[in-house]
Amino acid sequence: MSMKVYGAILSPFVRKTRVVLALKGIEYQPVHVDPDDKPKGYFDISPLGRIPALELDDGRCLADSAVICAYLERIHPETPLYPQDPYDYARALWFEKYADYEISTNCTFAVFRNRIVMRLMGRESNEEAARAAIEKKIPALFSYLDNELKGKQYLVADQMTVADVALASQLVNYQHAGETVDAAQYPNLAAHRDRMHALEPFAKTIAKEAGLLQKMLG
Repeated sequence: MSMKVYGAILSPFVRKTRVVLALKGIEYQPVHVDPDDKPKGYFDISPLGRIPALELDDGRCLADSAVICAYLERIHPETPLYPQDPYDYARALWFEKYADYEISTNCTFAVFRNRIVMRLMGRESNEEAARAAIEKKIPALFSYLDNELKGKQYLVADQMTVADVALASQLVNYQHAGETVDAAQYPNLAAHRDRMHALEPFAKTIAKEAGLLQKMLG
């Protein structure tokens, strides 16, 4: 019996968790959970009702992608995704938080949710909110990341960390929503995006999701 990961395919937080599992070579059973129509008893697994959630072989559960990824690092330290140096470790957590909150709020919830999720739900999208994020919020967020990546392949400690995975996962949703990281304006961030999305776990899931969206949206 393998651990179970509850979530939906297009969630950047579920994607982040699944990529970490793949990078570490950990087998798991995916269990679909519609975040807008959660199954009975799901709050027993995830107290806030969010995705992803992880159910271990012994029935114990964990919720939140950051918590789950930290747990996976402790039980499978092979292919480390957290730096050993205390300062670098904290910086990795900072960039993970930056992706999970600031980038997610704008790229995923303001842009992707309005342009894609609302259509999938048969509801009208708020393009004004999407444009406001793209034009007023995202440039400063991207500029900061681009500057932090200057002369580097990864965000922290010259190694791929959970921070890189978290950021790349959010940018998948931005891409699905018809937007991209402008390589002329943000060359370091665009190169990082390309580098991460070329990894097998990302490349496979991006292709699968793109095909699904094309089929569902026409």
